[in-house]
Amino acid sequence: MIFVSLKQLWICLLGVSLASLSSGFGEVTFLQLTHKYKEIALNGWSSGTGGAGLLGSGLYMLLTTVLHIPVRVTLLLYAILPFGFLLYFKLDSDQDYESLSDQNSSPDQETLLQEPEISVFIGEHSNEQTVSDHVMDTLKRLRSLLFPYMLPLTTVYFFEYLINQAVSPTLLFPIDGVNTDSKIYPRSFLFHNYRDYYVTYGTLYQIGVFVSRSTAHIFRIRHLYLLSFLQAMNFIVVVLQSWNYIVHKPWPIMLLIVYEGLLGGSSYVNTFLNVLNDVPTKDKEFALGSVSIADSLGILIAALVGIKLEPALCNRQVNDNRPWCKLE
Repeated sequence: MIFVSLKQLWICLLGVSLASLSSGFGEVTFLQLTHKYKEIALNGWSSGTGGAGLLGSGLYMLLTTVLHIPVRVTLLLYAILPFGFLLYFKLDSDQDYESLSDQNSSPDQETLLQEPEISVFIGEHSNEQTVSDHVMDTLKRLRSLLFPYMLPLTTVYFFEYLINQAVSPTLLFPIDGVNTDSKIYPRSFLFHNYRDYYVTYGTLYQIGVFVSRSTAHIFRIRHLYLLSFLQAMNFIVVVLQSWNYIVHKPWPIMLLIVYEGLLGGSSYVNTFLNVLNDVPTKDKEFALGSVSIADSLGILIAALVGIKLEPALCNRQVNDNRPWCKLE
């Protein structure tokens, strides 16, 4: 956050890369750990990630859009959080950690924390498996995960982040009734500048993500490709809106963004719940870590496509006498 708050572009990009790197390592690590604690841990992890997204985006909207605190100051305030973790875990203290007494540990807890039984061959035959054999074995295991889990998750995140990164910055409406009916576009405490639409959409999206990731134990979805299809329909709808300006009020689009978040969050948590339920125990840790690559791949492809899509939509709006995407 400190890097991102600076004015030099390359330093900002470095900060974004470091944040993404730490997020990716954290996600795959925690996901692989959840297989030791069954579904309750995965539900808690998914709900926690959704809550973190909502807290981060909601607080950012509050500080920048509602309270008009400069973006740079807001990002520097966010940078305090990692130091809070250091204090919480007392890494600044020389005090040793105390081990839990045996009488306080229940049999259930001991079962949850047991090491998985993995056969390791050590001896004269340990070098027989070459690197190529290992790679082929890994690819074979990945192939079994591709169509049931990875492909639907990748497609959902592809359309989801195309909407978030490329289309939603162009889902704009006039502000303060300029050249419009003031009853349709009233002055709002949320929309003072055109950038405020994008910030608001981000918070609404995270609301949907949090709700769906927190309710998977109630609403389970086995057919993951259904979510891919629905998210693709969302993408088509918002592209048509951006291109042709069909809806002239922001409220339906805001509801659609919440719905987009519901689909994305539901796809995430249900994909990994399906992995826990379907994959044999000895393969679960590998499967959870491997499938977690799918959402990142979808986001990456969406970012590359969005480099061309967002300017194309913006130029179309300018030619259509809607220059709001060029304004602040």
